[in-house]
Amino acid sequence: MSTEARFAPGDWYAVVGDRATVLLPVSQRGRVAALWDLADSGAAADTLLDALLAGGLSSLDHFALVAHDDDSTHLIVRGAPTATVSSSGGEEILSASSGATWAEQVLTGVTSVRVTLTGEGPADHPLTVGLARVSVVEFGTRSRSEAASEPAPDPEPEPEPAREPEPIPEPEAAPVPPAAPMQFGAPGEGPTPTGETPVVEDEWPDRDGQTQVGTPHADFERPPIPGQEIAPDVVSQPVASLVFSTGDVVAVDRTVLVGRAPEAGRFASHDQPHVVTVPSPHQEISSTHLEIRPGAGADHGSAIATDLGSTNGTVLAQPGLDAEDLTPGIAVSLIPGAVLDLGDGVTIQVTNP
Repeated sequence: MSTEARFAPGDWYAVVGDRATVLLPVSQRGRVAALWDLADSGAAADTLLDALLAGGLSSLDHFALVAHDDDSTHLIVRGAPTATVSSSGGEEILSASSGATWAEQVLTGVTSVRVTLTGEGPADHPLTVGLARVSVVEFGTRSRSEAASEPAPDPEPEPEPAREPEPIPEPEAAPVPPAAPMQFGAPGEGPTPTGETPVVEDEWPDRDGQTQVGTPHADFERPPIPGQEIAPDVVSQPVASLVFSTGDVVAVDRTVLVGRAPEAGRFASHDQPHVVTVPSPHQEISSTHLEIRPGAGADHGSAIATDLGSTNGTVLAQPGLDAEDLTPGIAVSLIPGAVLDLGDGVTIQVTNP
């Protein structure tokens, strides 16, 4: 099965690795960081399942796991998730019956898998390695039923042939009356044409050889955050790369502003940041939500993130640590593998440059 993956935004967590994906409800956020650490290192389905069960099955009412290799697809669903599996023989639905621990199958010849968690929205966003907030995920080619239900695109209208512009007649020039000849008087004869006699000083008082040009002022100086050193406007080498769940990849070689409609008006013309606009259909992401920039001092060589007072906040999951809510205005150093969750299914994974 092709490992091409897509998702529809929602509340569930998708922990996506190269070999397996774990889907968890929002109530299991405490398990996400440890699972991501394993998935990012290339862990297989058995290792991820052991980590899931280590926290106890009684508190894990709902989850799904999808693992794939060259020959087979391994599916496990428990509770609410259902998986629609498509193959050359047709479609099959996998779900856990009432009272069962979970439903599990290892299948071959699979062309696509669609796991429905909440809702039936179209999976239009690319799902990459990292974390995402989802309601539906798909792997491989789209199922027959979904492809048949999508409306065919409207045909593009044929362009009309270009019309030759009609020539515009040039206006006739109005006749100009002949100018009267200019008269010059002898030197010293009378004032200037305005009637004033100019005053000319023989010596300028500031021509004493001591006049100096002042220091030019900078266009704008951004005030520092209290207690933090200021990093250079632009660093010679990026300190990190940001992989967005939308598919964008941005290098952190200067300030990066992220939001629904980010504004960079407080920056000088020589210090323009990277501005990344992300979708937010439910308005969970603020217009200018988050700032990520190169660190200075103790954070030199790392990227640091600051929530800019967003309405719904930013959740940070660092490898090996519990997820935390960023405090607005307080910068936090990011390590490779960290994932920032802005809401509305938009996440940012921090990787090495």
